[in-house]
Amino acid sequence: MGTDTLVAEAADRRREQRGWYFYDWACSVYSTSVLTVFLGPYLTSVAKDAADVDGYVHPLGIPVRAGSFFAYSVSLSVIAAVLVMPLVGAAADRTGRKKPLLAAAAYTGAAATTAMFFLGGDRYLLGGVLLIVANAASAVGTMLYNSYLPQIAPPEERDAVSSRGWAFGYAAGSLVLIVNLILYTGHDSFGLSEGMAVRICLASAGLWWGAFTLVPLRRLRDRRVPAREATAPGVRQLAATVRDMRRHPLTLAFLLAYLVYNDGIQTVISQASVYGSEELDLGQSTLIGAVLLVQVLAVAGALGMGRLARVYGAKRTILGSLVAWTVTLAAGYFLPAGAPVWFFVLAAGIGLVLGGSQALSRSLFSHLVPPGKEAEYFSAYEMSDRGMSWLGPLLFGITYQLTGSYRDAIISLVAFFAIGFVLLARVPVRQAIGDAGNPVPEKI
Repeated sequence: MGTDTLVAEAADRRREQRGWYFYDWACSVYSTSVLTVFLGPYLTSVAKDAADVDGYVHPLGIPVRAGSFFAYSVSLSVIAAVLVMPLVGAAADRTGRKKPLLAAAAYTGAAATTAMFFLGGDRYLLGGVLLIVANAASAVGTMLYNSYLPQIAPPEERDAVSSRGWAFGYAAGSLVLIVNLILYTGHDSFGLSEGMAVRICLASAGLWWGAFTLVPLRRLRDRRVPAREATAPGVRQLAATVRDMRRHPLTLAFLLAYLVYNDGIQTVISQASVYGSEELDLGQSTLIGAVLLVQVLAVAGALGMGRLARVYGAKRTILGSLVAWTVTLAAGYFLPAGAPVWFFVLAAGIGLVLGGSQALSRSLFSHLVPPGKEAEYFSAYEMSDRGMSWLGPLLFGITYQLTGSYRDAIISLVAFFAIGFVLLARVPVRQAIGDAGNPVPEKI
């Protein structure tokens, strides 16, 4: 192969990688502004406005506490995603046509998020339906997006490419969150009610998602594959995927380790604001500022840990990040109440390890996927990321129920990072990559 051909192929690969980054730029705003900051409190307030005198709403005739409606809607969205992802993933691998499926998922989620502008009055049921659709579509889209990684980056580039993707996502989340917070905190000066400001913030995330999805759709390429047998229904396909993964036990071992430590990561993300408000007596503005700080520093963390992985390998860098997570939680246990500065220090620690640990986990898993099974295996990975992260909140809740202390609850999460560290350390990743039929990078 001539030098000119190699240069042209490298240029095409870089162009496709830049397009791939932009899907993280497009969809991460939904996770940051909608799920993390605005939708939970707002949808809960809408449900409370629609509640009866006992504080219950009655979707489909089922009595539900208004304060639980958001959590139940998120749970239903996870169930929907778990049923759909294996079906879509297998179809993507069977046909090689990932891009139309990515477009369908992205624009379904973007349309549902934009429609959240209409969540005024007591339309809690509309809010629940839109949340279920948007969250499930986000999971499916992210699974398809992740499955492109082994196809657009050779083994030696994957850690860096994955880290840049995460960095793009956190940068977009930070940028839009700043604009949203300006609108929200200054809604009176813009002649808006607080509710209208929130609805504009929600809808803007959907418009952003849809607009920037055009970039990856223009630049990513579908890869044609040999014809395969018809895709099974969702539950059967999930079972088939799990059976296939049993032929690659080391890949399954990594996925188990990831499931455990990622459960800890997701629980810290979801419960840190509860810890800050209930145990540390911090105000809403402090908590939102801490979320923004996490987003900003996660960009630097993702890029910095990507560089560390080039020197020490992805596995060692992830193991180091799990130690850092443990130290951060231990420090959080001793934070004094009513001291925003120290909470911001804790948020900084979370931000620096958050993006990198997630980015490198994704790139490492991409080496363990058998060729031609990318979307199917990444559907299982995405379910580990989104669909299985319930043990951490359960442990957090039980610990608080038994002790009455959020400090004990937050320190209990150390178990996930300790067990995850042990499980990951025992995975021989070089052998796992070879067993999957992939070339082994020099540093892994």
